[in-house]
Amino acid sequence: MSVELDVFVGNTTIMDKEVFQLWLNGYTVSDAVKVRIEGGIMEECEANAEVLLSDTMDQYRTFQMCERLLHHPAKLSNQLLFQIPPDRQAMLIERYYAFDDAFVREVLGKKLSKGTKKDLDDVSAKTGIMLKSCRRQFDNFKRVFKVVEELKGPLVENIQQHFLLPDQLGRDYAAIVFFASNRFETGKKKLQYLTFQDFAFCAGQLINHWTVGAVDNMMDDMDVDLDKEFLQDLKDLKILITDKDLLDQHKSLVCTALRGKTNVFNEMEANFKNLSRSLVNIAAKLINAKDVRDFFIDLVEKFIEPCRSDRWTSIDVNLYLTHYTNSAHILDTFKHHGVWTRYMGVIKSCILRIYH
Repeated sequence: MSVELDVFVGNTTIMDKEVFQLWLNGYTVSDAVKVRIEGGIMEECEANAEVLLSDTMDQYRTFQMCERLLHHPAKLSNQLLFQIPPDRQAMLIERYYAFDDAFVREVLGKKLSKGTKKDLDDVSAKTGIMLKSCRRQFDNFKRVFKVVEELKGPLVENIQQHFLLPDQLGRDYAAIVFFASNRFETGKKKLQYLTFQDFAFCAGQLINHWTVGAVDNMMDDMDVDLDKEFLQDLKDLKILITDKDLLDQHKSLVCTALRGKTNVFNEMEANFKNLSRSLVNIAAKLINAKDVRDFFIDLVEKFIEPCRSDRWTSIDVNLYLTHYTNSAHILDTFKHHGVWTRYMGVIKSCILRIYH
């Protein structure tokens, strides 16, 4: 029996972006074919279902063979098996390491361990993201974490150098690594309104100002570990709330600066001491790992919720924190200006980001 075959020989590896995305999203070959048919590919290319199935299977095999190279993106440009143009390589890497915000929001701050991976069935059911895609995204997080956690130098640069990720994606992965390392609590009900990008912004602030690397960019684990010496120095800020004269002076300076500039001045004046105690106590407790984990819960419960209940706008919060920070520098007996500036700069940025 004779068999007719159509053979095409080429040098460049053909990869369809849409099929690659279907593979990344966890579709089976048969489901991917259905999606392609519904998208009108058969009319567009004048192909039949058999040819479409063969093409999809072929591309899926190519992606599976490429996957081991995508685990180490630098190898993609040095291998000879697949002839892939540089712009297509960049696309493959970026899409392979891209992640769903709904997925990362579920695992952010959790330990990247087998225990968490076992819970991915539940994450998949909750988010509607296919389990295969959840596993790929989780494994990517874990792979990046393992490579960069012991490296010296800036975290974002290390990630970009080793995984060839574009700038924003590299920064997002830095936030994921930072949260996994410090185990920040993000799953509590009161934090559910916050998006991954809210947390990623705050991670950037913490990395740039509160880590060892903010002082010395060649320290070990510089962008992963919070600066212990700085956290210890934060205890000195308690003088702002334990010294009654200093507390009263601080309140007087802030209220003088705020009077006539806001509709919630009376609430600001009445709650000044409670809010100041909250902000300073958060600082003083950060030397303890558990309190670092509860950092965002503390900001929401002890500062944001009281301000919300008094109907402060974000403009009011910005005004208050600006004068609250600046007025401390005018206090005669307050000496911890550098630590105060370093602490309140991050606190103000994070509160303004998550106050909504």
